[in-house]
Amino acid sequence: MTSSGMLTKFESKSSRAKGIAFHPKRPWILVSLHSSTIQLWDYRMGTLIDRFEEHDGPVRGIDFHNTQPLFVSGGDDYKIKVWSYQTRRCLFTLNGHLDYVRTVFFHHELPWILSASDDQTIRIWNWQNRSLICTMTGHNHYAMCAQFHPKDDLVVSASLDQSVRVWDISGLRKKHSAPTSTMSFENQIDRANANQTDMFGNTDAVVKFVLEGHDRGVNWVAFHPTMPLIVSAGDDRLVKLWRMSETKAWEVDTCRGHFQNASGCLFHPHQDLILSVGEDKTIRVWDLNKRNSVQSFKRENDRFWVIAAHPEINLFAAGHDNGVMVFKLERERPASTVYQNNLFYITKEKHVKSYDFQKNVESPTLLSLKKFGSPWIPPRTLSYNPAERSILVTSAADGGSYELVNLPRDGSGAIEPTDSRRGTGNSAIFVARNRFAILNTSSQTIDIKDLSNNVTRSFKPPIGTTDIYFGGTGNLLILTPTAIHLYDIQQKKSTAEFAVNGVKYVVWSNDGLYAALLSKHNVTIVSKSLEQMCTLHETIRIKSATWDDTGVLLYSTLNHVKYTLLNGDNGIVRTLDQTVYLVKVKGRNVYCLDRSAKAKILTIDPTEYRFKMSLVRRNYEEMLHIIRTSSLVGQSIIAYLQKKGYPEIALQFVQDPTTRIELAIECGNLDVALEMAKQLDKPKLWSRLSTEALAHGNHQIVEMCYQKLKQFDKLSFLYLVTGDHNKLSRMAKIAEHRGDFTARFQNALYLGEVEDRIQMFKEIDLYPLAYMTAKANGLEEECQTMLEATGLTEEELSMPTIGQPLKPPKAVIPTHKANWPTKATSQSVFEKALLGQMEGLSIEDEPVAANGFADDDVDGGAKDVMMAEGGDDDDAAGWDMGDDIVPEIESSFVNVDSTEAGGPASSEADMWARNSPLAVDHVAGGSFESSMQLLNRQVGAVNFAPLKPRFLEVYQASKTYLPASSGLPPLVNYVRRTIDETDVRKVLPVIPRDLEYLATNDLQRGYDAMKGNKLEEGLRIFRGILHAVLINAVGSDSEVDEAKKLISSASEYAVAMSIELERRKLGSNEAMLKDPKLLKQSLELSAYFTIPKIQVPHRQLALFAAMNWAMKAKNYSSALSFANRILANGQSNKISEAARKYKPQLERNPSDAIEIEFDQFAEFEICAASHTPIYSGTSFEQCTFDGAKYHSKYKGTLCTVCEVCEVGKSGSGLKLFA
Repeated sequence: MTSSGMLTKFESKSSRAKGIAFHPKRPWILVSLHSSTIQLWDYRMGTLIDRFEEHDGPVRGIDFHNTQPLFVSGGDDYKIKVWSYQTRRCLFTLNGHLDYVRTVFFHHELPWILSASDDQTIRIWNWQNRSLICTMTGHNHYAMCAQFHPKDDLVVSASLDQSVRVWDISGLRKKHSAPTSTMSFENQIDRANANQTDMFGNTDAVVKFVLEGHDRGVNWVAFHPTMPLIVSAGDDRLVKLWRMSETKAWEVDTCRGHFQNASGCLFHPHQDLILSVGEDKTIRVWDLNKRNSVQSFKRENDRFWVIAAHPEINLFAAGHDNGVMVFKLERERPASTVYQNNLFYITKEKHVKSYDFQKNVESPTLLSLKKFGSPWIPPRTLSYNPAERSILVTSAADGGSYELVNLPRDGSGAIEPTDSRRGTGNSAIFVARNRFAILNTSSQTIDIKDLSNNVTRSFKPPIGTTDIYFGGTGNLLILTPTAIHLYDIQQKKSTAEFAVNGVKYVVWSNDGLYAALLSKHNVTIVSKSLEQMCTLHETIRIKSATWDDTGVLLYSTLNHVKYTLLNGDNGIVRTLDQTVYLVKVKGRNVYCLDRSAKAKILTIDPTEYRFKMSLVRRNYEEMLHIIRTSSLVGQSIIAYLQKKGYPEIALQFVQDPTTRIELAIECGNLDVALEMAKQLDKPKLWSRLSTEALAHGNHQIVEMCYQKLKQFDKLSFLYLVTGDHNKLSRMAKIAEHRGDFTARFQNALYLGEVEDRIQMFKEIDLYPLAYMTAKANGLEEECQTMLEATGLTEEELSMPTIGQPLKPPKAVIPTHKANWPTKATSQSVFEKALLGQMEGLSIEDEPVAANGFADDDVDGGAKDVMMAEGGDDDDAAGWDMGDDIVPEIESSFVNVDSTEAGGPASSEADMWARNSPLAVDHVAGGSFESSMQLLNRQVGAVNFAPLKPRFLEVYQASKTYLPASSGLPPLVNYVRRTIDETDVRKVLPVIPRDLEYLATNDLQRGYDAMKGNKLEEGLRIFRGILHAVLINAVGSDSEVDEAKKLISSASEYAVAMSIELERRKLGSNEAMLKDPKLLKQSLELSAYFTIPKIQVPHRQLALFAAMNWAMKAKNYSSALSFANRILANGQSNKISEAARKYKPQLERNPSDAIEIEFDQFAEFEICAASHTPIYSGTSFEQCTFDGAKYHSKYKGTLCTVCEVCEVGKSGSGLKLFA
């Protein structure tokens, strides 16, 4: 039989593999090749670590030392080589064999190497003194294999002389072991005479048994690790089992099945199994007790030559014609499932047990499943039904089978199940309290069965289904090699699909909102509707995963426990000594099962991922707690905080001055930066600090930096602009003292010292410049003195035209005593928390309401304010809200302190931002950044460019300026809307163009534009209304309702006008009538123009235009529907009269020449981006602010109506009243 349970873990491609050796600790395997190369592979990573190529010809024997960094090899060049894998070179060569060396092995304790050779001898070498210590002769053909006994002083050998020999080497141990003080006199005499007895034919190794039973040569032989058994494989295609006692050895049985030479064999280190390989291209597994074949694995083209077992873990390797394969016989993942605080799992003995996470205790055996499946194939999965306290177990045996059994209430030992129901199937899971699903991969069917094991319904899953998992109530997750499907059992259809390769396991979060999809090297997190949240890749195999209560996924690889957040941020939690399977995380404890199905508790430090999670969720309280109570340090966390844009938080973790100054400059913390710059005192850092300080307006730090850098020219200019005359004079003296004439001239120029400049020109013999300077400044006496000194007259000089002398500029207001008005440092919430300025730190965004508000629910039945009857030139006085307003979720007051309100309050404008949660008050106070953050949180605003005019309008309107004395700044007067308020903490600024103004002016102008067919102007007006309401404030809840109506109306008009403008862009009517494609598109847009909920008179205009255009295109059925709608609106005007006139004509031929996508009877909205229908019942996204609807594919794009917010971005709702 061919086993489906044999799992290949690694394969290499090379020439024929003749020898294999596992490293006892590291995931390494040595492979000796027929091509003379020795390869060292990391089978876990699948990478070639090294190659060793000193042998001449095939290398047949290879072995690792179990404690030293050594390995030994033997080849067809008759040489045995001992290598160091640390230095990657051959240490020495042992020469002595006269023919091919077949096998080499280290002794488990002594410094010995055992070799078997075609020279018919077995030799033992001491690798420490590099000498031959024993030669065992007796075989009369090639010695193919020789191995030490794992515990006793025995050697077993196999030869082509058809015999297996067991040798006693206890004499050799006595001879070569170190003498002890307790050795008896007789033993000391025997030891002294040892060489003498050798001369009389005695030997250190004597044949104990000769085992004969093979009809042809024996290729391999091996001892059992614990029992007195031997297994051998020979060219007679047989695998023979031998037993030995102290006095004799005999053949027990023969395993028959190979149909070519059997090349190698061994005992399973942990189970009663024998493994053998042969030239018939098969690996066979035999039951040690029954001696029958239980599994076999066949390759297509490659003969097997050698097999090896890992000394500690359940791994095997087999060498064949084209390389080596590392494999397991069966899955070692224990079948388990978690329900609330209990883990149910199946042990290696096939006993069902439970583990209580609260009490940390394991239950006695609840049930025995010994008779279920094959004795050598463990159960694959376990599903638990708490309603019936029953379990569903699957096994890969016999092509896949399942068993449904009830668990007893208490463990009473290994009892067999009394009432079990079985069947065939590859996967089985409970999907309801009385239903379970069975997948049969061969027939590709899924059966839903009741607890009596009767099929209630059956369906065909997607092609290639490999596994099924629970997908939420009434749903299945169906796995295929290239995708995962969410399948609705009732509807018998796939409701969602996600393309992902090779998913093997699915792990649901505790709240059922997210699922982790685990493949061999990837973790993908999806929502319950299969929308991807993040994905990450691991080079090491991923083994298991479980969710923390906070929504963090912990997963294990072969050697690590790692974590990932929903946004893809990940890291290492701890390393593992052995592979484990995670089942639950609770605080600092991770509960897991090891490969022997034993429950274990791993202690972890969740600080790092909890810190990152609180950072993502902006839970500043927890972040502050972690920083103050934990030792979270390291370059990775600092780099993470920098990458995420939180240098001020990273600053709290860093002690290294170089890193601290970088972070301090990045987040604008000049005090820390200055402190570190003083400590390090490097010119490059002073230069960076000066640039940053200048940007902040902190000229006192700039001055210190320039002094440190000795940048005298920059210092002089700084003193000039700050008006520090005394220091400027001092700079002039310093320049004179240094003999720097350029700096001296510059300082004299800044100071307006004409005499100093003349004197300097004289000193450097520039008398013409000195004369010119004196002449220009009217110093006639000085001019005469210079003329007399040079013996010239003024007539003899050729003088250029001299204008009026320029006076050096002076600072209007000296500012050297205090820093300039500083650049806002955008002090974050976190920094304020650190400074103790905040009380309530935790900020949680509320769920978003349908149209972006977070106040009390609004009555959706707003009355239509109909215009008075009259001609079609009348304007509208209200708006039709229809069913557009959706009840909203109530939101709590936004924590003002969470916003970035600039530095300490130094004026009333600063107080506005601190006093109010409304974005408009932050704008008025000049705190644009914090207002943007508020709008982003409230309505998902991402594009603030269209709001710039409104920002400036509000900012400028809240202040008046009164000119003061010349040279002094004007007096600022802050204009308040809270006129009677005396408490400075409650004053708020006046807001231009309030709600009443917008409703009576801008809205009416928009209606006029609609009536006058000025749609571009109308669209601009209605967008302006939306922007003005977004940055506004109202005085009561009733005004909030009015604001919502205004937003809804402006949004509907903007969508309607956009649709008609897009139709007009298609071309002239004549051109469209000639092009069927354009005509179809134009007719559809014309029909959609009638859908937005605009005022009835204006909708009549849209209907009339649509009716006329449909008639021109001979779409009489559509035109009739528009005419009926016009008449249904009940207006008495020219439009109604025209519709009444056309209706009889249209009813005679109610057909459409061109089919358009417009169903007059269907309920639908219009997508504001594509201008196509969104039918009732289909998924859609909304703009949080204006409520415009969009197809789901536009999620994450910019809203085309307001041009400010992101479509589908959740927010807490717009605040207009506090």
